[in-house]
Amino acid sequence: MKNEVVKEKIGFGVLLLATLLVVIPVLLIIWLILSKGWSALSWEFLFTMPRDGMRAGGIFPAIIGTFYLVIASIAFSLPIGVLAAIYLSEYAGDNLLTRIINLAIINLAGVSSVVFGLFGLSLFVIFLRFGVSIISGALTLGIMTLPVIITTTREALRAVPKSYREVSFSLGASRWQTIRHSVLPFALPGILTGAILSVGRVAGETAPILFTVAAFYLPKLPHSLSDQVMALPYHLYIVTTQIPYIPENVRFGTALVLVGLVLIMNIVAVIIRSKYRRRR
Repeated sequence: MKNEVVKEKIGFGVLLLATLLVVIPVLLIIWLILSKGWSALSWEFLFTMPRDGMRAGGIFPAIIGTFYLVIASIAFSLPIGVLAAIYLSEYAGDNLLTRIINLAIINLAGVSSVVFGLFGLSLFVIFLRFGVSIISGALTLGIMTLPVIITTTREALRAVPKSYREVSFSLGASRWQTIRHSVLPFALPGILTGAILSVGRVAGETAPILFTVAAFYLPKLPHSLSDQVMALPYHLYIVTTQIPYIPENVRFGTALVLVGLVLIMNIVAVIIRSKYRRRR
């Protein structure tokens, strides 16, 4: 009995150490960005247009462009990913085709983002002639996030007890009625988790938008889906590597805005998920 207690304490210690190894670097990164970028935040920096080749003015077009890309890509990938997960989890049988599809989803989740960028350039920009535009970037980012949404949605659907389905079938409901009224409402928090993960990845990606949508310098806001936009990840890359004599606090201030934007989007999604979970 005493040996079991010792083993349990050692196990908890190892888990605590692993948690600290993850949390401490994240906190250090956030502290570094805050300490060096806070002084750059101002009304002009956040809500005015860039001037003098991005050496002066603000980053408002980059903030709006990032927001547009996140909304457009999630609007494309979330319905398709959820419907694909419903088919694979509730309708498709265990056969060769579904095994190939599952393998493809797993492989797509591990593909580098620069490969998705080249794919988006070839398909949307050149072949379909959408050009370097919001729609090309959003579709590329949406395809990149599909594996995450499909995987998390499938796990959420599988977590719903089978008894819910059996009771619905016993009352004469069809398969779709069962999914619509007895499965999806209880799987929705897990589906929203996939959407939250996708928001963070979309907002922080640079390689896909580099080929499909991002502009170096645009002192104006987009008017349609066929326009180019500035985006915070690409803007941060440019001001850090391509423009000399940019003050350090401007670089870290841009990074701070990007982290804050992702954090705000995630908080909003988490609040919606928590409210819906409590309601259920």
